[in-house]
Amino acid sequence: MSARPVIVVEDDPFPRMLKAFLDPAAEPQQLAALADFFAHDLPDFAGWLAELRAVAGPLSPADVRLVVDQEALAAQLPAADIIVTESFNIGADEIKRAPRLKVVQKYGTVLRGIDVAACEARSIKILTLRRRANISCAEHALMLMLALSKKLHRLHGRISIEQLQSAGYAPKIFDSGYTPNSGWPRVPGLSILYGTTLGIIGFGEIGREIALRAHAFGMRVLCTQRSPMTPAEQQEWNVKYRERDALLAESDWLCIQLPANAGTHHYLDHAQFACMKPGAKLINVSRAQVVNRDALLLALRSGKLGGFALDPLYEEPGRADDELLRFENVILTPHVAAMPRFNALDDFKDLVRGISAHLLA
Repeated sequence: MSARPVIVVEDDPFPRMLKAFLDPAAEPQQLAALADFFAHDLPDFAGWLAELRAVAGPLSPADVRLVVDQEALAAQLPAADIIVTESFNIGADEIKRAPRLKVVQKYGTVLRGIDVAACEARSIKILTLRRRANISCAEHALMLMLALSKKLHRLHGRISIEQLQSAGYAPKIFDSGYTPNSGWPRVPGLSILYGTTLGIIGFGEIGREIALRAHAFGMRVLCTQRSPMTPAEQQEWNVKYRERDALLAESDWLCIQLPANAGTHHYLDHAQFACMKPGAKLINVSRAQVVNRDALLLALRSGKLGGFALDPLYEEPGRADDELLRFENVILTPHVAAMPRFNALDDFKDLVRGISAHLLA
């Protein structure tokens, strides 16, 4: 390996930050933008960056080359010492064209698209990263499910008779001589997650993190994705695979976890809402546009959809007059599911340390 390792990085919003972190040729404008991006959680970005570079070992300084697609990746393979990828295919052909390659770093844990056997044959180390942001998004999804099931957004701070009445409830103390007093606010429609069925649409990094947490609540988990899952995969994750429409019809709760692209735009449309189990609740912590907003509003108005929660929003910043805010069974949060910023910052430290440790071994 040369004095400055060549790191070929998928030009995706987070992995591309490695250019600013490790490459002296990074534009000052990018560093300034990142300092602003992290500022609310990390006031001393320059200090953090100095710490990262200090632990980076042979990775700092580096020649970081950003590539936008498979064709661009192919052009950089002959020089690549390290590849950092989130979604690219790294198969036998790519490995053959990368004689210097020592490490393939997956920015995640799912190795779909990476030829493990071909890497092992060349003694190329495959490293993974369980991203804290994915864990945080899964926690946010479960939080939204719990909030909807317990109507937390409706009940928070409403503790007096007058407050509860103003919210449309009919609170009244029970006869304590004969009954307990729990539930005196007399809020109908509360529920629990235990024993219900969760359908996860898109069983990738975040979908799997959601499944792990749903099992802890005693939920039955179904999933669907582009390619059917093998029996072994279903057993490993304790899930049952269903085709999309069957999953929609069977699920009490739905979590959609898809990237935003031409193939997923309005993935849930009028026809899919018609397939849903009446009263099902939908959670979306991926991208708003994977759900047709008009179809969503129609399902909420008709009562077909029992509840909805969203992060991020259909437009950012959001609007105080958004029609979705008029529904009592809707929760909107302003693109905070992956927070705090230290999720990404700590991930980058782990990534840099892991690659460096392997190169020094």
